[in-house]
Amino acid sequence: RALMRFGHATMLLGAGLLDEGWEAYEARFDPDLPDAPIFEIGLPQWRPGQPLPESLLIVAEQGVGDEVMFAGMMGMFFFLTQCLRDVLGYSDVKTGFAFLPLSAMVFGASQLSARYLVELLGARRLMLIGITFSTLGMLWLTQLDQNSGYFALAGPLMVFGLGNGLAFAPLTTTALDGVEPADSGAASGLVNVMQQVGGSLGLAVLVTVFGTSSKHAARNIDQSMSPAAAARHVFVAAADHAFWTATIFLAVTWLMIAL
Repeated sequence: RALMRFGHATMLLGAGLLDEGWEAYEARFDPDLPDAPIFEIGLPQWRPGQPLPESLLIVAEQGVGDEVMFAGMMGMFFFLTQCLRDVLGYSDVKTGFAFLPLSAMVFGASQLSARYLVELLGARRLMLIGITFSTLGMLWLTQLDQNSGYFALAGPLMVFGLGNGLAFAPLTTTALDGVEPADSGAASGLVNVMQQVGGSLGLAVLVTVFGTSSKHAARNIDQSMSPAAAARHVFVAAADHAFWTATIFLAVTWLMIAL
């Protein structure tokens, strides 16, 4: 029930709506200024007779898994990008190319998932399989250290990408189950809002964990290390705690779907 309420709160925050009614905005073209198309935004019009559709509340309940999953995903992208640049010394362009294995796995697995595996295995089972792979990939990232090379990262990237690709399509379609056709556009946008809000909130948590862990690692640094080596050690130690927290987010997503 608490997760359902969190989903409702996120939906209302993202959509800017209250369940008592909609806000309607009016956009008009000013005929007195034909060469300057000015659009005026009218004041909100409160309409208590138009309650928030029940199907959107269903989306809020079913989309909480998306939120928690994106909370874990953002940690991987944020900290791994910094690891490639600051620990391995990659340029921005090289860092972007380093994520190609993940992108390829997401693309291939998502196509396979949407076209064949959903019908073959069912949405719920496929989500559990996909999130299992994502969790294992994130767990693999916790084994990195300052001496790890790119090939130590490529494996976790591919496993994580495989899991995300398998889980994306069934997660989205499940969240939209039961939505009325007239509300499909709003529901689809709502799912996207919930994903972005989940990613933002998750990243805020992970950065807090990273900051606290980096202070602790800095206090226990080996004084014989060079400044550059010490900085890499502190970053990797703190990122390790952030990856563990992201792994917990993904494990919670798995449990929410399984139960």
